[in-house]
Amino acid sequence: MSAFGIKRCHYVTDQGAEYPLVPDPRSAEGRRARVEREHPALSRAIGLLSLCVLVAAMALLLPQAAEQLTRPEGIAQHTGTFTSPVDLPKWGNIALGLVTASASTERALRLRCSRLLDGGAG
Repeated sequence: MSAFGIKRCHYVTDQGAEYPLVPDPRSAEGRRARVEREHPALSRAIGLLSLCVLVAAMALLLPQAAEQLTRPEGIAQHTGTFTSPVDLPKWGNIALGLVTASASTERALRLRCSRLLDGGAG
């Protein structure tokens, strides 16, 4: 189990035999598994792209979030203010959020866990 649901599931018989369960081929997870099985190079490229998007989003959004968190006077008097070196326009932050959501969804559909990217689950 992970914070987002079941990542792996096995059927265990009374005799102890273990069979991995696979996602329904018509589900989003099943379609992503089919791409991985039938087009492994494309699947790796998609996975690498989603990884790059998530790392770039972290590098762009964390400084902006730190600036917003240190802006209130009560916090600023204790910690000082942080000025982000990144200042995206509103449409840039919205676009980055949408692309990040797509990359996160792709990571979830792969049914694999990464301790770094998936919050320590796995």
